[in-house]
Amino acid sequence: MRAGASAAGLAWGSLRLRLLAGTLVWIVASIVIAGWGLNSLFSRQVTMQFDADLNNHLDQLIAQLAIGVDDELSMRGSLSEPRFSTPFAGLYWQVDAAMRPGAAALPGVLRSRSLWDSVLSVPVDPLGDGQVRVHRVEGPNGNSLRALERQIELAERPGQPLRMIVAADERLLLAPIASFTRLLIIALGVLGLGLVAAAVVQVLIGLRPLGLLRETLARVREGRAERVEGHFPSEVQPLVDDFNTVLALNAEVAERARLQAGNLAHAVKTPLAILANAAARERTPFARLVEEQVAGARNQVDHHLAKARAAAAVKASGLRCAVRPTVEGLMRVMSRLHVERGLRIEWTGTDAEAVFRGEEQDLEEMVGNLLDNACKWARSRVTVRLVGDATMLAVVVDDDGKGLPDAVRAAVFARGVRADEQVQGSGLGLSIVHDLAQLYGGAVALETSAMGGVRAVLSLPRAA
Repeated sequence: MRAGASAAGLAWGSLRLRLLAGTLVWIVASIVIAGWGLNSLFSRQVTMQFDADLNNHLDQLIAQLAIGVDDELSMRGSLSEPRFSTPFAGLYWQVDAAMRPGAAALPGVLRSRSLWDSVLSVPVDPLGDGQVRVHRVEGPNGNSLRALERQIELAERPGQPLRMIVAADERLLLAPIASFTRLLIIALGVLGLGLVAAAVVQVLIGLRPLGLLRETLARVREGRAERVEGHFPSEVQPLVDDFNTVLALNAEVAERARLQAGNLAHAVKTPLAILANAAARERTPFARLVEEQVAGARNQVDHHLAKARAAAAVKASGLRCAVRPTVEGLMRVMSRLHVERGLRIEWTGTDAEAVFRGEEQDLEEMVGNLLDNACKWARSRVTVRLVGDATMLAVVVDDDGKGLPDAVRAAVFARGVRADEQVQGSGLGLSIVHDLAQLYGGAVALETSAMGGVRAVLSLPRAA
């Protein structure tokens, strides 16, 4: 496929780009929403589990709390979690006397060994008996702690509530959430890449029939095929069938136009031939006038019929012909026509594989006129070569004649204009070449040849 076609395939108006963009937007949005939802659910679950563990520690703390005979708070034993006994281990507990109006404060404050000589500063909030509240406080080493507070009253000391506080370093909560988030991002990233790759493959495979259709149409346009061939999906096949129907109708119309042009030529030339034969038997001024007018009418008929035939051929698809065999055939004809002058007509071209995107008869008409003119004006030699690029080809005809002035070169393409009235001709040859070349989207120009004469350059569309 051509680079220009690939670039056009990714233009903003491309169906491929629209499908890919829509799919990518949907994939990204779905992954972002799924990632946010999963991360939120995991964070919530981890936080609930974290608070449940703190609440279990609160229950153990309450179970181990006791009041001595001297109303002194004490612990019956240590809690099962060893981090409460390790300084600054990240897990702490503390027992405070709740401050109620008119309530007597219990002597002393109990706290875990992990606090060392620090005290948890928890906001004083009114709490009901057994109610739990969550706080975010600063720890002994400056780290943020998540603390659970519960207020209780012991049976031994009614009216003297206690605040039971258990706190843990928030890093213990945030670390698994951050680890899960990283893994989730990696997993969703891999999933997203997989989905994007699948979407690209799906779009490319799904639109491949359209690419094949485009290639087949290019073959038809370039003359390498007469109709669209191949198996296409059911959504595309009706379009292919309709297009083949249009191609068939177009070919039929073009063929009918060529037949009508031939019939018209036969219908007009027959009475003209009768008039010419009748005038040839007479030697009167009237007869010479009839002969001149008949010759002019023939030339005009040939000129306009050639244009009509070319116009029909241009609209038809699939026309193509090899250039070199056609040109070499014309060179042989011209060599026989001018054999008495000893002209050398040589092929010097290098592009031997060029193919003209048009009808062979029109190529013969154009190149034949250029060769005929070159042979008429040449002294001893005419050369023909073929050059071009990927889209256009040029037939270059040089002669070693006396050349043409610049002012005459543009005028000779006008209908009926002859460069030299002494040389036999109607003055319609170059006009026909000019008109036919323009119908095919080409051009013809006259330049100065390196051989001293005229160089005719005929540019025409090239078939693949």
